[in-house]
Amino acid sequence: MTATIETLRERHGDRHKWLVLLTVMIGTMASILSSTIVNVAIPDLSQHFQLGQERAQWVSSGFMLAMTLSMLTTPWLLLRFGLRRTYTVAILALLTGGVLGGFSINYSMLLSMRVLEGLASGILQPIPAIVILRAFDLKEQGRALGIFGFGVVLAPAIGPSVGGVLVEHFGWQSIFFVVVPFCLVVLVLIRRYLSTNSPLMGDARRFDWRGLLLAGTCTVTVLNGLVHLHDDRTLAVTLLAVALASFFGFIAWQARTDAPLMNLKLFGYRQFSMGGLVAFIYGMGLFGSTYLLPVYLQMALAYSPSRAGLVLLPAGIVLAITIPLAGKMADRYPPNVLVSIGLALLSLSLGLMALGQPGGSYLLLMGWAVIGRVGLGFVLPALSLGAMRGVDHSLIAQGASTLNFLRQLGGAIGVSLVGIVLEWRLAIHRSSSGIAAADMDNRLHAFNETFFFVAVLCAIAVVAAWRMRATAVPSL
Repeated sequence: MTATIETLRERHGDRHKWLVLLTVMIGTMASILSSTIVNVAIPDLSQHFQLGQERAQWVSSGFMLAMTLSMLTTPWLLLRFGLRRTYTVAILALLTGGVLGGFSINYSMLLSMRVLEGLASGILQPIPAIVILRAFDLKEQGRALGIFGFGVVLAPAIGPSVGGVLVEHFGWQSIFFVVVPFCLVVLVLIRRYLSTNSPLMGDARRFDWRGLLLAGTCTVTVLNGLVHLHDDRTLAVTLLAVALASFFGFIAWQARTDAPLMNLKLFGYRQFSMGGLVAFIYGMGLFGSTYLLPVYLQMALAYSPSRAGLVLLPAGIVLAITIPLAGKMADRYPPNVLVSIGLALLSLSLGLMALGQPGGSYLLLMGWAVIGRVGLGFVLPALSLGAMRGVDHSLIAQGASTLNFLRQLGGAIGVSLVGIVLEWRLAIHRSSSGIAAADMDNRLHAFNETFFFVAVLCAIAVVAAWRMRATAVPSL
C-alpha cells in the first residue's frame, strides 16, 4: 500500500506526528553519535596513523565542516525530494560512511568516510526542528523539543563511555560500526511512518550552487587559515583574507538572488539575529569542549579510554533528565532567560575544569561535567523556540537550517581554535620550562588555559542570549 500522508494519518491518528518525530529522532541520534564517539579515539587514531595534533583534529573538524555546509542544502532537498527520500538517502550515506570508515586502511580513506558521514549528518540534523515547528501546535512545541532532546542526548551521553570501552578492547575501528544498528532501525521506520507525498514538498526553485560555493570557500579557508596561524603567518593571512572576501561575497549574493540558500529576511527578526549569534558562540564552546575533554583526560591526566569515557556518563544521564523538564519550562518561561542560565552554567563548568590539578578527584570531574550538561539541557530546547518564535511560517525551514548551520560553523571553528590554542600553550610551557611536552605538569597547565579560553567564549554568549526577545515586526 502506498504510504501517503492521508493513509498514514488515518491509520495512526494523532499519534502519527509523534511517530514521525521518533523516526527522525533516532536518525539524528545516529548522526550525533557518529560525531561525538570518535573524540575518545583521537589518541589511538593519532598513534595508529602517526598523526600530529593538527592532522588528528581534522578527524573531528573535517566531519563538522562537511556537516556545516550540507545543512544549508536541507530546505532545498526537502522541497525538491520530500522528507522520505531525503531522509532515506542521508541515512544510507551515514551507514556507508560508518561501515567503510571502520575498514579504513589509511588516513585519507578515514577522513573521506568522516566527510561522507558529516555530509549525511548535516542533512539530517535540521529536520527534527523543522518537523516540530511545522507539525506541532505552539503549546506542544516545547514538550516535543524536550522529548526529542531527551532521545538525542542519549547519544552523546553513552557515546564516550561506549566508545572508550570499544577502543580499549576492540580498537578504534569498532567505534565506526556503532551507527549501523541505528541506521538499520531508521530505514525500517521510514518505510512505515514517512509518507511518499511529504507535506514539506513544494516549489523547489533552482539550487543556489553559487551561494554554497561561496559558503564552502569561506568555511574551508577560515579553518585552514586558523590552523596555519602558528606555523606560516603569510599563508594564514592570505587564507583568512580569502575567507573574509568569500563571506562578504556570500552575503551580497544572498541579498540579490531570488532563491537564496540563506534567506537574509530571517535576520530582520531581532530574536533570530541574537539566537544565531548565540548558536555560533555556543557551538564554539560546546564542540570545542567536547573535543577537548576526552583528549585532556587521556593526555593530561593519563586516564584509560574507558575511564575517560566514564567521566561523561553521569553528566549525560543528568542531561537526558534535564532536557524534557527544560522543554516544558520553555512553554512557560521566556526562552532568553533559560538560554542565559544554561550558558552561564556551561561557562561555570568549563571554568571549574580549568582549575584541574595533578591527582585531582575523579568524582569532582564528574561533578563539573554534570553542571555543564545541566546548562546544556536548558539551552537546547529554548534556543530553537526563542530564535524562531514569531518568525514567518514560510521561513521556518530555512530558519531551522540556518540556526543549525551557525551552531555547527561555530563548532567547526571552535574545534580548530581549541587545537590551535592547545598547541600554542603546550609550546609556550615547553619553551619556558625547557622540559619536554610530555611532562605532565606542562600538559595540565596548557589544558587548563585552553578550558579557560572556552569558558570565556560561553560567557560572552550570555550577553547575546539575554537580548533574544521576540519582535513583532522584522526590520528588513
